[in-house]
Amino acid sequence: MSNGPAKSENRLFKKRSQKLGLAPGTLMHIGEKRTETVRISVMAYDERRCEERQLASSTALDQVSNLGVTWIDIGGVHRLDVIENFGLQFKLHPLLLEDIVNTDQRPKYDDYDGYGYLVLKMLYAGDQRTEVHVEQVSLVFGPNYVLTFQENGGDVFNPVRERIRAGKGRIRQLGADYLLHALVDAIVDHYFVALEIIGEKVERMQNTIIVEPRPQTLQEIHAVKRELLFLRRAVWPLREVLTSLERQDSPLLKPETKPFFRDVYDHAIQIIDTIETLREMVTGMLDIYLSSVSYRLNSVMKVLTVITTIFMPLTFIVGVYGMNFEYMPELKVPWAYPMVWMVMVGIAICMLAFFRIKKWL
Repeated sequence: MSNGPAKSENRLFKKRSQKLGLAPGTLMHIGEKRTETVRISVMAYDERRCEERQLASSTALDQVSNLGVTWIDIGGVHRLDVIENFGLQFKLHPLLLEDIVNTDQRPKYDDYDGYGYLVLKMLYAGDQRTEVHVEQVSLVFGPNYVLTFQENGGDVFNPVRERIRAGKGRIRQLGADYLLHALVDAIVDHYFVALEIIGEKVERMQNTIIVEPRPQTLQEIHAVKRELLFLRRAVWPLREVLTSLERQDSPLLKPETKPFFRDVYDHAIQIIDTIETLREMVTGMLDIYLSSVSYRLNSVMKVLTVITTIFMPLTFIVGVYGMNFEYMPELKVPWAYPMVWMVMVGIAICMLAFFRIKKWL
């Protein structure tokens, strides 16, 4: 891939203040400022053959072969002129184009006259599998085409491309609606990868909290809670989207394809259950962290209290014999000094034994 995905913080909210007062359908990119060239790749296929092309611009669609199904993948939505050209060539509604360039959309499904529009959040692991990248992907599908508009161009669709190239399974035998299912299924499957990464973080934090809770652990707990909140926002509306696709009475979705969307729906429910389980675990970890810190503090205070309690009578004895009175009979006794030491050591030993008997130590 020529243009890599932008590495950024996953923000829960993106600024929309610049759109105040603009007419509906006005194109304005909401998201990270990018300057990379938009990547446009095309796959056209039928049962017998498959062709791939990389287009230099959105005006070169006449180079695409007219086969059974055409999949056009656009990597980057920051170039408004490119989005407008696709809108003109495929006669897309202005409100749909506005949703494509707004990367803070809630997952949803809209049915237009002759085509459908689907927007999802796409999650994929980083190179070291320690962080999760998030970007928005919009899918427009018609009778014989699918358009995918990716926010940054780092997608999870390579397994789908390999299946098309190899002609494996039924993807080359069915239409654009099955290609739509394959793309949505690839997105949902990678939610499991994101959950695995977060689950590994939760396990590591559990061990750290029990063995050695630190202030850094509290920051990690809040970071994981934020990731789970973002993931929950991306997955919860997905149930409605998949239900709409399964029950939609549209000629774009054939009856034989709808059971596959039901299978993706089952995966989404499983992901939601896992997210809720992890959220409960993280909330419990926060309570465990506070309890562990409090316990460690109480242990330190107990030790200091025992030391202070032992030295209180010893300090009293030393204070008595430290007074500058002339007539103190013990000062004239030869064995007074070692006797005082024996008394003080005896008091300390007796107090330690008493604390042991009471199980305060």
